[in-house]
Amino acid sequence: MPRSVLALDYPNRPVHIIVGFTPGGPTDIFARLIGQWLSDHLGQSFVVENRPGAGSTIGVEAVASAPPDGYTLLLASTSAVISSLFYPHLSYDLARDITPVSGVVDTPLVMVVNPSVPSASVPEFIAYAKDNPAKIVMASVGNGTTPQLAGELFKMMANVDLLHVPYRGAAPALTDLIAGRAQVMFESMSTLVQYIKTGKLRALAVSTAKRSPVFPDLPSIGEFLPGYQASVWFGVAAPKRTPSDIVALLNKEINAALTDAAFNAKLQDLGGSALKGSPAEFEKLFAGDSEKWAKVIKTANIKPD
Repeated sequence: MPRSVLALDYPNRPVHIIVGFTPGGPTDIFARLIGQWLSDHLGQSFVVENRPGAGSTIGVEAVASAPPDGYTLLLASTSAVISSLFYPHLSYDLARDITPVSGVVDTPLVMVVNPSVPSASVPEFIAYAKDNPAKIVMASVGNGTTPQLAGELFKMMANVDLLHVPYRGAAPALTDLIAGRAQVMFESMSTLVQYIKTGKLRALAVSTAKRSPVFPDLPSIGEFLPGYQASVWFGVAAPKRTPSDIVALLNKEINAALTDAAFNAKLQDLGGSALKGSPAEFEKLFAGDSEKWAKVIKTANIKPD
């Protein structure tokens, strides 16, 4: 059957979007946003399915081994790239088995602390950490994830010793951070906005090179540690050999969402900015992040549990 006919007939049944993390985190939030848009504009349900574990590799594996027919998609993030470098003996190869479809959103990470931490700025926190080596707990959403590596990059550049404790997702990590059982965390702004606004957490800085319009008074970490930069992108991917017409159709519809004022307002409310572009442009993010984070993993000697 000609591929153009396949695309015209797609989708004719529900599509599953696999998320490699627990419900409530940023990957899940953005999957549901773009899934709702696709459901509304393509006339079929796009159902989010959470398959958490091992830095999202369980979810990526499910998509890599799925039929390449467009009915199983992946809400990929920076963590998918990092995990492909971090975990040995995976049953898939990200470049070989996954096809980038479209970026959705790029979000800064925010460095936040429990309000009990006696630091109101990055320099104050660095001084506090140097006075308390290996005593400050740095929570993350999981071992080998982007937030952990953002923290490891901070540790390297600030020359501080923080005790990393990985959790199974954002929700349990935030529970302990708010309760004071952990003291610092690097996490997506989309997850943290409400906690910062309500004063449950104190934001020290954003991880991107420039300040965020959501918190324009919040400095970037790079203002104190020149050259520091980290962010989390999210996008849609599919199994390799998914028909190009289906990839093109999904890319077109996602980019339509990213030019819609109401949809963009939702992204901005979550601290993100639209990540428009072609599948080839989205693929460049995979390659660029692979090189950057491979260096951090090697230098910090980070290994799986």
